[in-house]
Amino acid sequence: MRLTVLGAGAIGPAAAVLAVSRGHDVTLWSPSGAGTAALTDGIEAEGALTGRFPLRIPRDLPDALRNAEAALLTVPAYAFPDLLPRIAAALPPRLPLLIAPAASLSPLALDAMLAARGAPAARAPIGAMATTPVTARRPAPERVRVAAIRAAVDLSAVPAVAAPEMGALATELFGHASPVAPNALHAGLSNANPIIHAVMALTNLTRIERGEPWPQYEMMTEAACRLMNDLARERDRIAGAFGITVLPLEESLHRANGVAVGPMHEMAAAIAVSRGAVHGPATMETRYVTEDVPYGLSFTLWLARAKGLSLPVTDAVVTALESLWGRDLRANPLLDALDPAGLDAALARGVGRG
Repeated sequence: MRLTVLGAGAIGPAAAVLAVSRGHDVTLWSPSGAGTAALTDGIEAEGALTGRFPLRIPRDLPDALRNAEAALLTVPAYAFPDLLPRIAAALPPRLPLLIAPAASLSPLALDAMLAARGAPAARAPIGAMATTPVTARRPAPERVRVAAIRAAVDLSAVPAVAAPEMGALATELFGHASPVAPNALHAGLSNANPIIHAVMALTNLTRIERGEPWPQYEMMTEAACRLMNDLARERDRIAGAFGITVLPLEESLHRANGVAVGPMHEMAAAIAVSRGAVHGPATMETRYVTEDVPYGLSFTLWLARAKGLSLPVTDAVVTALESLWGRDLRANPLLDALDPAGLDAALARGVGRG
């Protein structure tokens, strides 16, 4: 297939490399241009995939989407407020788009933007992936390290009935199993990163502030994992209020790293042995807080208010991180155009799709 990957940090190029390795023709677009500035017609890969992989680097977003048969959007959630309107203006109505990970109801927010721009009711579905098809780092502008290729990624869609179709598309492109989830809210709640990363930031703040190296999986101690599990239980209450079940944290770690399921701190120790020292963030401007709190934990609190529920542990963690980071971590522009009262209907049918 002709795939366009929107996003050229680390995950986008790694997902592009994976798709090329499976025989697809891939165009890689960088929203700022910085991610592809050092690339001409390909990228070097190391890790789970090795070699040089050909890519087409487009002139602009319309050029990137021209003649594409599928698209993958994979950028940090904090990029969505600026980027989704650009995509809504350029996305061909028949082009299916996957969003990985689909944080904070981003597929539904995009659908609302498309409807507001007069997109046809019969437009292509939007796929909501619970996480990315790969994990990756970008050691140099011309190289990407594919750390791991996921065996399974839960997938839902807007409208919800299109989930099997979008799951088949994701499997064809990236090879992983695509268990069908009931709706796009599942993707927004299933991603374990907001819980794990927020606790890691909270419990390792001084290391982060001082720029010290620290091995994040070794720091997932029994006490830290106890707080993660408390947050997960509150998240599960919200999921149940909307009639869905999400992946346990242990299953998410298993899928991402291949270690046996068990107590989380034991799983983290096994990951540390198998992967070596994976260092946590060493700057306060870390996505563990700037992305995973507003578009993860605070998103969960927004859902709780819609159902009239209280999440005291989640609220306390967000409040503590706001105090420590000295900034508002609750603002989430993606939710401004969404009506909590009409959320169940929108998740089922989409916005303006008839």
